[in-house]
Amino acid sequence: MPNSAASAADPTSPSSGLLADIDRTRASALAQDVLQPIHTERTLLGGEILPFTVRWISSIERKHAAREKAAGQRDSRVNPFLPPEPALTVGPLGQTHLAVLNKFPVIDRHLLVITRSYQAQTAPLTQADFAALARVIGPLGGLGFYNGGTTAGASQHHKHLQWIPTVAGETSLRAYADRLRLQAQQSGARALRELPFRHAFVSLATVDWTLPDAAGAHLQQLFAAACAALELPPDANPMPPYNLLLDRDWLMVVPRRHEHWQDISVNALGFAGSLFVRRPTQIEQIRAVGPLALLAAVGEAA
Repeated sequence: MPNSAASAADPTSPSSGLLADIDRTRASALAQDVLQPIHTERTLLGGEILPFTVRWISSIERKHAAREKAAGQRDSRVNPFLPPEPALTVGPLGQTHLAVLNKFPVIDRHLLVITRSYQAQTAPLTQADFAALARVIGPLGGLGFYNGGTTAGASQHHKHLQWIPTVAGETSLRAYADRLRLQAQQSGARALRELPFRHAFVSLATVDWTLPDAAGAHLQQLFAAACAALELPPDANPMPPYNLLLDRDWLMVVPRRHEHWQDISVNALGFAGSLFVRRPTQIEQIRAVGPLALLAAVGEAA
């Protein structure tokens, strides 16, 4: 039953109980002051193709201060995911991955899908990586994403995919989906000519989300098809910098050239219409140049 949101009867696959586990872990981590949400103000920038939400992260200096304090107290080579903080750990996603709360979330219930053993963030994505993400997207929907290396916006070198829930008016691939549905039916990778940066979409209509391991293998194949359309080698180690976004319906890959536009860092969520700035004056800079032009500058011009 392709594209079903039901969960498989698998002891390592989360069911609807995953959301309860996330919320239970979140409440406990907040009570212990381990989880430190970043409070933001939002500005909406309209667009014919993709609406953008630009967040002014008013407490980002607290985040930087906390990181600097932690770095001063421990060896900078210490990997925060080996092991992850127990208070932030939601539970297993199969045999090879864990679900861990983002310690500094801007979006509530933001999950990191980390490998139990060390793999580099620039290493190729595997069937197990996609299966772990399918164990989240299958029952919960939402948006999965990946920052392939520091140039693509990754902040840690240990491999971690990410997931955020679907919230009305928030970051998603929905605006693209509406346009993709207007295209003639076609198999394989496709692109939207209106976008000024190189990218590839593939449909996930044939993915059976009830079987996460099978879904992982299928997603890996579809990811490889998107990479082939962009002349990205999906098995290269290290991979060239890129961003990946996927929901239950579509997978999107975007090659990257730069991490920043001016001093604004852009990660995968930028290509779903979500940008983050430190100062409100930067919002006017984005408005002046146009958010799509910003994305073209950090990606590869189409």
